[in-house]
Amino acid sequence: MSELENLQEADGNQEIKPKKIKSKEKSAEDTAAEPNHVESTPESNTQEVDALDQSTHQSKEDLKETEASKVIEEPKETESTKPVLDEQDDLLNEIDESNAEDAEDDGNKERHIIEVKDYDTMSLEALTAELEKLVKSEKVQAIKNHVEEINNEFKTKFQSLLDEKKEEFLSDGGNEIDFYYSSPIQNRFKTTYKAYKNKLYEHYKSLEQNLKQNLEDKLDIIEELKGLINVEENINTTYKHFKELQERWRNTGPIPRDKYNNAWNSYHHHVEMFYDFLHLNRELRDLDFKHNLEKKLMIIERAEELSKDNDALHSFRELQELHKMWKEELGPVAREQREDIWNRFKNATKIINEKRQKFYQEIDKVYEKNLEKKQDIIQAIQAISTEDITSHSIWQKKIKDIDALRESFFNAGKVPVKVNEETWAHFKDAVRAFNKRKNLFYKGLKKEQYKNLQKKLELIKIAEDNKNNEDIPTTMALMKKIQSDWKKIGHVPRKDSDKIWKQFKSACNFFFDKLHASKNAANNLEAEAYTKKMTLLDSMKNLTLTHDKEKDLEIIKNTITQWKEIGRVPNDKRFIEGKFNKNLDELFSKLKMDKNDIELIKFENKLEVLSNDDDNRNLDNERAFIRKKIDELKSQINQLENNLQFFTNVDDDNPLVKEVHKNIKGHKDSLKLWKTKLSKIKELY
Repeated sequence: MSELENLQEADGNQEIKPKKIKSKEKSAEDTAAEPNHVESTPESNTQEVDALDQSTHQSKEDLKETEASKVIEEPKETESTKPVLDEQDDLLNEIDESNAEDAEDDGNKERHIIEVKDYDTMSLEALTAELEKLVKSEKVQAIKNHVEEINNEFKTKFQSLLDEKKEEFLSDGGNEIDFYYSSPIQNRFKTTYKAYKNKLYEHYKSLEQNLKQNLEDKLDIIEELKGLINVEENINTTYKHFKELQERWRNTGPIPRDKYNNAWNSYHHHVEMFYDFLHLNRELRDLDFKHNLEKKLMIIERAEELSKDNDALHSFRELQELHKMWKEELGPVAREQREDIWNRFKNATKIINEKRQKFYQEIDKVYEKNLEKKQDIIQAIQAISTEDITSHSIWQKKIKDIDALRESFFNAGKVPVKVNEETWAHFKDAVRAFNKRKNLFYKGLKKEQYKNLQKKLELIKIAEDNKNNEDIPTTMALMKKIQSDWKKIGHVPRKDSDKIWKQFKSACNFFFDKLHASKNAANNLEAEAYTKKMTLLDSMKNLTLTHDKEKDLEIIKNTITQWKEIGRVPNDKRFIEGKFNKNLDELFSKLKMDKNDIELIKFENKLEVLSNDDDNRNLDNERAFIRKKIDELKSQINQLENNLQFFTNVDDDNPLVKEVHKNIKGHKDSLKLWKTKLSKIKELY
């Protein structure tokens, strides 16, 4: 096998595989005409050979400047072609700029795409956690855009929090110059961000030396390319050397982005000059043209596949890589085929770019809808901030409503960039207006609570001054009054609430404990009362009713009156009251009276006993019990009425429906009775 055949087989085994590259999302115009594949004229070749001869006498530093600044001659513009060329150049420049940025990156062609999350919806804690994860697990040069977006969101949200804290501080009477707020989450974020900056500095410090060395290596390759044209050796040997230089060029690492395009243009220019030189061996040149054509057709087919893909951003990212492969890895094709294959590639490029532009237009519509949502949320916050709110409970509800609206605002998604700052400012103003009114209310409430504190301190003084008073009836009335007054006074500052209650309770209990002790002397009377009540209980067993409702009711009431007149029994004998009530139940059951009327008579008797206690604890317990029963009955009635709604197309004569109506009526009757009991117990207060 000849050396030429070996070269042909080696080139034929190469396979071009499109690669995914990192997203560089920028605006683009229409498709671009293929640059740098311009057939050199004999005159330009002669001039270039002269330049090559002169450059051999230049120093390495001069050579770098010369080679990095060379630009291949572009097609001449005419009035008719200029607008098209401008549009084409816009897109090509965009792709070239993106690839130039990659050229200064770490050269990792297997780099994965890092997800860009909705950072505007994240809390301060979530933003900090995301930053920590990126800095710890990803390459520092790959997360620059992510980190800067996270940093901007964190600063914006933390400033909003800072403004709120400052407003609260000032509303509490603080001096602006004394305000200071520090947050652990802020310190944690700053530490991580500083670590990122340090890693980035170290990365670029190391990269700088590599970029410079790689640039030198590529310029050396260009110099060797120049030397191939005039070398006197077998053309196959020269061609093999040329392919080795191409491989070295591809394998050389990244170079500075500002040198990328010019260095490549110079390289490509000398590659084309070499192909022109190959006209001395047309068979070898045509073989390479054929190889390049096959690979470029593969790129075109892939681009045409991408033009049918609905994922516009993914297609454009891969298109950038295809352009990079077309430009960096392949040489020219035969002159008569250049325009046709470039037009195919250009048309596919145009379709992909148009889809991307349409995608951004659709995204803009989504952003506009998000803007409407956020404007509605701002209006809702503004409406709440203008409401006339006068109670603590309502304010607490509105605070929760505002928190929910804030969360909805953060979750509403991105808005157009041009109104982003304005929308955020309106949102902050609306929240700030609400917070100002809230703070004013609670500032006034604190004043009110301080006044209440002074009132309760006065009651404590009265209780402590009279706890040793020997005038029992007068002091007892006084103690009950100040206990009642205490309940009527509103809230005091939370930090003082428990303390003053213990003081007040201690003073009152001191008096009543002393009172109880003094009543021990009256235990004999209470024991005697117990004996009398036992006798009355026995007589109730033999009580004969006349079956006349009015007379029998009078007999029962007289029995109740006798029971009350006997007086108190010892505390450990109070179970007798339950026996008496049980006997009353038996007597009332023999009367044809309304059940509720009977219950009220018995309840009035019970209240009489409770009101004679030394303190109101038992009375308070009774009131609490009644309220609980009322709430339970209301809940049961609501449940039954809701159940009725499920009975559609069912007659009222249905047994199940009748049963529900019956239960509702029974519960309503009971509710009415318990409400009456509550009103009677309230009269005692």
